[in-house]
Amino acid sequence: MKFNKWTVGLAAIGVVSLASAARADEAKLSPVQTALSNTTLSGYVDASIQWNPSGGASVAPVAFQNSPSGTVGGNLPAGAATSSKANGFNLNVVDIALDKPEDATPWAAGYHVELWVGQDATTLGTSGQNSLLSGNGGGALGNDLAIRQAYITLNTPIGNGLDWKLGVFDTIIGYESTSSPLNPNYTHSYGYTMEPTTHTGLLATYKFCDAFSATVGIADSKGPVMNDQSPHTVAGASDSFKTYMGSVTLTAPQSWGWASGATLSGGIVSGDYSATSPSTFGGDATTSWYVGATLPTPNSALKLGASFDYETAYSSDNPWALAGYVNLQATPKLSLNGRVEWAKNYLSSIAGLVSNATASEQNAVALTGTIQYDLWANVLTRLEVRWDHASHDIYGGNLNGGGNIGENAIMVALQAVYKF
Repeated sequence: MKFNKWTVGLAAIGVVSLASAARADEAKLSPVQTALSNTTLSGYVDASIQWNPSGGASVAPVAFQNSPSGTVGGNLPAGAATSSKANGFNLNVVDIALDKPEDATPWAAGYHVELWVGQDATTLGTSGQNSLLSGNGGGALGNDLAIRQAYITLNTPIGNGLDWKLGVFDTIIGYESTSSPLNPNYTHSYGYTMEPTTHTGLLATYKFCDAFSATVGIADSKGPVMNDQSPHTVAGASDSFKTYMGSVTLTAPQSWGWASGATLSGGIVSGDYSATSPSTFGGDATTSWYVGATLPTPNSALKLGASFDYETAYSSDNPWALAGYVNLQATPKLSLNGRVEWAKNYLSSIAGLVSNATASEQNAVALTGTIQYDLWANVLTRLEVRWDHASHDIYGGNLNGGGNIGENAIMVALQAVYKF
């Protein structure tokens, strides 16, 4: 540490010591140092190579991609949602996060800010209401820059501690995360495309015991647009109309032996999607229902999972999706992940997207296999093969703007993610 000449002179005649002077200087900087030392920087860089032998826009499960959650596009199910990445090299996204975790004090506070840069950022739909109204739609603040999440965390010393989130946060339902590296597979499931993604609002979580926790919240809208205080599309509707949500999670205790750690969760989110969002986000108020479970097995390397999503709306279209998951940790570096899906939708729910097709029920199945091998430090690498098959109801139809719709879609992808 560098000292000024007066400090050195006083130290020479024994009035002060250099050690005490150093501590005094550090004390002057301690507020800044403390703030910075409690803030962490993390994130990842996500890139991929994708091959669609069945073609880019010529796909089967297009009816399941017109989700009001704003997730159309990006690294979602094979087909229309990935046509922009088909047969090429892709920078999916750069994730940058700043965190100040809560400490152990009763009135602890913290924050989380997460930004996305890259092609997938345009799929989030988290632009502010004014940005969309001014014509800068598509869900991004700039060309490929978007807010993934941004919220303040607060703890109130009530019982076991009541935790709050205020700002933009992930939805409380769903088996899969919006962030691909947190999921067992590279692509998302049909159920994910039916769910909301983010909300702007207030969330409260309380852990009653190790086996039971609950979350409730209120938000401006069900859609991802930030600060959208009046999402209701019905003329004359009150601006006070909000979106409400709740979920519970049960966790098996240690006394359950090999089944300890198993989870069962369920949740509901009900409200309107943002009226100012792109047209693919939908309009009518809907209620999303979710049930999901994870289950260890007597073989500690093998884990199972399942999820069910169901959506009710003012219209007659009530799509649902069922998925099963299997994970085998073959070695410390090698894992094998599989997913099987069965989903139902109605073509009438994608009016304007498909032409020359009968408006009737469509069923689809999908099989996804993923090999993950972590060869390099901090790097996640995956090879994924996915096959989607849709019912005959949509066969022979056309995507508006060109492209035929077939019964089958095949995708092969290689993903690499560096986490820092």
